[in-house]
Amino acid sequence: MKRLSIALLAGAMMAGSATAEKVFDAESMDSWMVKPEHPPVWRVVKDKQGEPMIARQPGGSYLWTREAFGDFVLEMEYKVSKGCNSGVFFRTDPDNPVQGGFEIQIFDSHGQEPTTHNTGALYDASPASSMPEKPAGQWNTFRLECVGPKITVTINGVQVQDLDLDRWDTPNKNPDGSKNKFKTALKDLPRTGHIGFQDHGHNVWYRKISIEAS
Repeated sequence: MKRLSIALLAGAMMAGSATAEKVFDAESMDSWMVKPEHPPVWRVVKDKQGEPMIARQPGGSYLWTREAFGDFVLEMEYKVSKGCNSGVFFRTDPDNPVQGGFEIQIFDSHGQEPTTHNTGALYDASPASSMPEKPAGQWNTFRLECVGPKITVTINGVQVQDLDLDRWDTPNKNPDGSKNKFKTALKDLPRTGHIGFQDHGHNVWYRKISIEAS
């Protein structure tokens, strides 16, 4: 597998083939693209310790990797603000994020019960098995692994998803019979796409991001 390092702290109000090149250049946005193309809402800044970060300005759009990924491991840390609603898109079409790919929910849901809209959920399709997320303002570790139809998610060392997308074989329906938003059965969605951070109008920070792609 090839490791791609995204050495960043992403401060946000939102979310082809892999190479061994560094995905994120701490001095520019060259490895990222913004869609929808509203006025620019992301910029590279540095924190008080001199670490690079991507900070969101007023506007509204998602931040995407320029490269697309199929089988990969994404590891990072994230921190949410009070009431935050964000998410990590993967294998997603930036021009059609709602129906053209997948999202692992990032939410201020510490202390709540798992739902298909709380942290760790495969959005609208599978709730996390538990809620190990820390309270707003604290850093969490996050690991997403995708191998073919197999998807696992680990938060703060606790595995909260172990999925087989091939089980989602009917549009608008989850394996347990509940409804979802997807007009296409999840097993039929592309197995390659972009990784993105969602803008949903709240502060959220992402840092220490790396992608290991096969």
